[in-house]
Amino acid sequence: MDSLLFLCARRVVSHRPLPALPAHLYPILFQVAFLDGRPLVLRDLVATWPFPVLHFQRLLGQRELLWDHTCIDCVQAVIQAVVAQLRQELEEPGQHSSLRVLDMTRLSDSVSGCTPAALTSWSSTEALAKACIEMSKHQQEFQSRGSKRHKGRSGATTATPWAPGVDVHADLVVNRRSYAILRDALQAGATGLLRLKCHEFKAKYISAYEILTLLKSLDPSCVRRVDLRFRNLGLSGLLVILPHLARFPELRSLKLQHSKVDVRHLTTESDIRILCVARKLGMLPSLRELNLGSSRLSGNLRQILCDLQAPLESLELAFCSLVPADLAFLSQSFHAPALKRLDLSGHDISQGLLEPLQLLLEETSASLLYLDLRECRMADSHLKALLPTLRRCSHLRFLGLYGNSLSTAMLKDLLQKTLELPDLLQVVYPFPVDCYKREPPESRRNFVKDKELFEAAKAEFSQILANSKRIDLIWTYTPLGCRALDYFSL
Repeated sequence: MDSLLFLCARRVVSHRPLPALPAHLYPILFQVAFLDGRPLVLRDLVATWPFPVLHFQRLLGQRELLWDHTCIDCVQAVIQAVVAQLRQELEEPGQHSSLRVLDMTRLSDSVSGCTPAALTSWSSTEALAKACIEMSKHQQEFQSRGSKRHKGRSGATTATPWAPGVDVHADLVVNRRSYAILRDALQAGATGLLRLKCHEFKAKYISAYEILTLLKSLDPSCVRRVDLRFRNLGLSGLLVILPHLARFPELRSLKLQHSKVDVRHLTTESDIRILCVARKLGMLPSLRELNLGSSRLSGNLRQILCDLQAPLESLELAFCSLVPADLAFLSQSFHAPALKRLDLSGHDISQGLLEPLQLLLEETSASLLYLDLRECRMADSHLKALLPTLRRCSHLRFLGLYGNSLSTAMLKDLLQKTLELPDLLQVVYPFPVDCYKREPPESRRNFVKDKELFEAAKAEFSQILANSKRIDLIWTYTPLGCRALDYFSL
């Protein structure tokens, strides 16, 4: 239920122009104007913003925002208002506003879980890039006019008084379509009044050369996360990228998904390259999260992680062809007691991985918050063996078991025995194997889902949850819409 202050603010923003307002009301008015989709009101508020910082995520909190056209219009209205204010400061040097920092980081955290987070970041990236280029052009035009007006008697050009400008902290997403405009915006912002400060940098399917061009333009002091998605990057490509990441001393998260790094069949040359990769990773002193999903690391996890200076808090190794020795190393490493997030999806537990996985979970049980074991060819016997260890993961919040061959009876046992985990918020379970029915011989498919059986199984799960009064626990069979939260400190 909305507070009385919120309801009064909603009444205020329903009319324009806004009356004169005390500074302490600006945050609630901004929140209400954004939630109600009032871009013109937002422009008015930003034009007279009384504080040096406008932080989107703090103002909007965790309210469920739908990233629709109205929401996009509101974000663009805020950006346009900042540009308009900077233009005024440029033309009228005495008219300086209070706003010096626009923080749009983690904006996607306030957006409804049914909307891809990348969509929000991509939309704001495009809007910011266009604004930076627009402001740079206006600044150059003003400078050109000013150089003619500000000549002293000697004919020398005097310095043009510049406005202090605004730093925009944001999470940037780039792909083939948006590469050119973001490149131009970063280069323009280096000396401009509207300066992009990237905290999280995501690049999808652009070349290594293009990646390096953008990385060189980022402010080294601001970057916290780098997420690079390549096709067939390989060890050689990885060695091109990694040296340039060392210029980001605060880099805490590195994701290198789908890069096709394959070290299963070692040669003398590839062995040397693995050592080089390890050294480059070791040059990232603040690294706490690493994602090497879909690489082929069989037996080489120790070599790749051996030079890291501090323990990882988040490690994603989905579909990495790990062998028992890799999990054994991890359970004995200094990473295990610090891990909060662990993704080992896509590994066949029946191939000697069950016992080392048990040992690893024992070592991580005091810290682990997120565990993903989807598509691990897990049968009832495997989960039964893991259950005692899972129950010792006393702080576990998320458990992913989607895509495994588990029965309704085993899932009921899992549910009943994990209800005692007080922090558990979400379990993604597989479609039970006993909820399939055999098709007639003439059918091309041997088995199909039996909706009636599955509805009965779901009813049993729901009844167990209702009896336990754990209405906070989400027990779902579909991974869609399950956005992974951040489980490591930034």
